[in-house]
Amino acid sequence: MNRSAEASPIVVPDQRHAIGRWRLAMMVFGPGLVVMLADTDVGSIITAAQSGAQWGYHLLPLQLVLIPILYVVQELTVRLGLITGKGHGELIRETFGRGWAWLSVSTLVIACVGALLTEFSGVASVGRLYGVPIGVSLGLAAGFLILVVWTGSYRRVERVAMLMGAFELAFFWVAARAHPNVSEALAGFSHIPMGNPGYLYLVAANIGAVIMPWMVFYQQSAIADKGLQPQALRYARFDTAIGAVVTQLVMAAVLIAAAATLGTHSGGPPLDTVEEIADAMTPYLGAGGGRLIFSIGILGAGMVAAIVVSLAAAWGLGEVAGYRRSLQDSPQRAPWFYAVYSFVVIAGAVVVGVAKDLVALSIAVEVMNALLLPLVLGFLFLLGRRSLPPAHRLRGIYAWLVAGTIIATSCLGLYGGLSWIFGGS
Repeated sequence: MNRSAEASPIVVPDQRHAIGRWRLAMMVFGPGLVVMLADTDVGSIITAAQSGAQWGYHLLPLQLVLIPILYVVQELTVRLGLITGKGHGELIRETFGRGWAWLSVSTLVIACVGALLTEFSGVASVGRLYGVPIGVSLGLAAGFLILVVWTGSYRRVERVAMLMGAFELAFFWVAARAHPNVSEALAGFSHIPMGNPGYLYLVAANIGAVIMPWMVFYQQSAIADKGLQPQALRYARFDTAIGAVVTQLVMAAVLIAAAATLGTHSGGPPLDTVEEIADAMTPYLGAGGGRLIFSIGILGAGMVAAIVVSLAAAWGLGEVAGYRRSLQDSPQRAPWFYAVYSFVVIAGAVVVGVAKDLVALSIAVEVMNALLLPLVLGFLFLLGRRSLPPAHRLRGIYAWLVAGTIIATSCLGLYGGLSWIFGGS
């Protein structure tokens, strides 16, 4: 997505004064927080709940370790989007050729398909908790998502996404109501069962639940579409850092709530659906209020992720195929962009409406994301080395730090996923 061709650049306020710097920060704020809130999607929540239910607090340290890793990955995404004014798929096409770009966007499509199934399954599950027919809940959700994008600019879509994502903060209340034992939580840091394939499988799932291909595509494209300028890099980094902390604290809150209420009861069945998680935790949280707050969190997570995933698919395919792809354009000027977005939303809702129980695939989807990391993060690192001007290029000690982070994260994700595949659960 070329900034000059597709987006109207933001007029940069005078940064010599505090008011100007504050105005610029407010203009920049958004893409990082939105993508991070979408990161804590329905599949991620189920993964965190499963982690706490099966392993108590033993996977809590991983949630904290992933904060700086998530920031390193998305900061590089921010840098590429701001400095080049182009989306991720477009940069890969220009730097490595169309074939590599199609390979990269194919990983995006695979990840988006898996994510959308979990998001709409979560929405349908919340509807079933309150007796709403699945067709009605999915129809309302899909209609709302299409209406927001077709009738609004990027700024409006961003505000709606942040509002929906804010519902995820309900999980902090859920964690507090679960009354976690602090000493048991700290004990979870001392014993890491790395030799257990079931534990490693959830390690891979948690990594895949935090670093996903569509996050890279979405944030880079959103920054370019918003028209942010290189002067905004400092504030965009801050936006991303806040988002990284918030999303991982939400994940930690879900894990803590599950560990405090369910992790003490070993031998129970796995929790594969939103209904099972809600039914298992509600007795500890309160039958009425607990279920309502939990449902609000799930609904917010599913809706913000659905809009981000669908936009990432429409942007990514457009960057490789070459069609107009901006929320600044009307549906008449960018028909393919809006058509692809709408098709992705409707197809996801229809598939979930027919199959109904696809939430059980959520953890497997996150493991799939982990297995895709070498390709996704490899492209990201190479773009940081080749596509940026010297002043912003990855170099020196930080380049080695980013490379080490990418290699270690990718290897851990691969090791966890393959250990379960070949070693059994």
